[in-house]
Parts: sequence; C-alpha cells; structure tokens
Amino acid sequence: MIRFAPEWLRALVDPTAAAPGIEAAAPWLIAALALGYLLGSIPMGVLASRLFGLGDLRKIGSGNIGATNVLRTGNRKAAAATLLLDAAKGAVAVLIAGRWGPDAAALAGLGAVLGHLFPVWLGFRGGKGVATLLGVTLALSWPAGLCALAAWAGAAALTRISSVGGLASALAAPVALWAFGALEAVLLAAVMAALVWARHWQNIGRILRGEESRIGGKS
Repeated sequence: MIRFAPEWLRALVDPTAAAPGIEAAAPWLIAALALGYLLGSIPMGVLASRLFGLGDLRKIGSGNIGATNVLRTGNRKAAAATLLLDAAKGAVAVLIAGRWGPDAAALAGLGAVLGHLFPVWLGFRGGKGVATLLGVTLALSWPAGLCALAAWAGAAALTRISSVGGLASALAAPVALWAFGALEAVLLAAVMAALVWARHWQNIGRILRGEESRIGGKS
C-alpha cells in the first residue's frame, strides 16, 4: 500500500533526498488527484436546481453553485439534495482512491475540493467548497468529519451566518484529522481549508463590516 511518508515530502523540495518507490507510486497519485477533480467538478447545485425546475442557479441570488444559494430559491429539498451530493462526491472520491492507499485518498480529496472550486465545465467558476470538504473529511476519518460538522453547525447556529459555519468547519477539519491520528491527510487538509477560506474572501469582508446575510434573513 502506498504511503505518503515524510521522505516523500522531503523529496518534493530536495531532489537529492531518497524517496524509495516514488516513481512507481506517482502515476497512482496523479490518477487519484484527477479522479477527485473530475468527481468534484460535477456541479450538483446546478443539476439539482434544474431537476427541481428552479432555472439556472448561476442567475439566482449570489450566483454561487452551492447549497446556500439553492436555499435562496426557497426550495429546501433542492438545497438539502445539493448539500448531500456535494459532500458525497468528495467522500466517494476519497473512498475509491483509498483502495490505493491513504496518501492517494488524501490527494483525491484535494482534487475533489479543487474540482468544486474550479470546475472545468463551468469555466472554472465554482462554489465555496465547504460541503465537499466535509464529505472528504468524513471519508478520511469519520470522527474527524463529525467534529468538523459539529463546528459548522455550532458556529452557524451561534451567529446565524452560514459562511461563518463553513469557515469554522474548514478550520476544524485538519485539526480534527490530526487529533484522530489521520496524520497522512493533515497537510493536504490544511491546503483544502486554506482554499476554502480564500474562496470566502468576499464573505469575510462582509462579516467584518457586519453586512453578511443571516440564515433566515434577507440577502
């Protein structure tokens, strides 16, 4: 089974460092990343909104393709379906690539988040990645995933701001993975969390200005 050992990380920055087996493992790692990206790039929100007869999601509300924007249509079933499907595509990518090893699973998770954020089918203009990151974390380590989910639910309930919940869950994911011993995934989970935070830069600005919309309120 392939392992994302510390020697591999050293080999990435130091070509003279020994990394036994990296040449043989590289194609599998690339395949895992590509698999994750292709699954992650499926625009579940766009598909769900069309299935429920809501029109083009990119022309509704904020134009985002995630569950929060679907909820702005007033269709809770479509929003729930989008949330579950966005999480599921991340989890499925991890579970499939996990057969090749924990390092491949983590890379597939990264690919899924990248695919959701930058889907090739939508001109690389995707969603915020929160639900997909939650699905990835649950598949990598279900106790860590539950912690990230609790962070999302708790922060959203306390502030009544969806984006605050998403940002909290992104922070919690790598910490929880480390706490529950999924050490091979911590580094890539931190990268995923950073990507999710970067994608929320406009939300962060509105939060700091006190202008971010609240759950159940007007946008």
